[in-house]
Amino acid sequence: MAGHPQFPYQLYLVISEAACLGRNFLTVAEQAIVGGVEIIQLREKTLDTPTFIEKALQLKEITERYGIPLIINDNLDVANAINAFGVHVGRSDTPPTEIRTKWGTQLQIGYSIEYLSQLDSPEADTADHLGISPIFATPTKTDTVTEWGLDGLRHIRSLTDKPLIAIGSINKTNAKAVMHAGADSLAVVSAICAAPDPEKAAYELRNEILK
Repeated sequence: MAGHPQFPYQLYLVISEAACLGRNFLTVAEQAIVGGVEIIQLREKTLDTPTFIEKALQLKEITERYGIPLIINDNLDVANAINAFGVHVGRSDTPPTEIRTKWGTQLQIGYSIEYLSQLDSPEADTADHLGISPIFATPTKTDTVTEWGLDGLRHIRSLTDKPLIAIGSINKTNAKAVMHAGADSLAVVSAICAAPDPEKAAYELRNEILK
């Protein structure tokens, strides 16, 4: 299945130091890229901005070597400092409309959809792609309100033509079903970051997507 023309990246890694369970996150990221990850988001909610920038620049060296876009989670200062491909924000972060007004089109904007009512909003209209979060309940995100499931994802797909990035307990056993329910891209955290062999885990997920 081909990705959305505006967002052709079908395997999306969300990485943080903590998610890598003590391994070097740069090594995990590179292994994941070799295995088939096509885009990476760096998510570090607790770091101060200078430290976040430092980590992002280290990761960008790797992503640029492989031609992989790098997205920064919820920190515009970091995204701009490293000239990132994009920024991803949620309901309680800087609104997409504000980002667009300030920065124009230099950043691709991803926006998390946790309530159906968010779809019919200037924020969703402004975003370039939508994160549908979570598809299945996940231990890595405890503050979510909706578990969309496959039916919820299908419903959202019927309401918007924006690229949809599905996230939340996605792994090789459900990857194909989530793509068939309307996702353009699968965002994974622990299925790759916590895997004994991140390259193999990415490769297996990519194979499921391509089936």
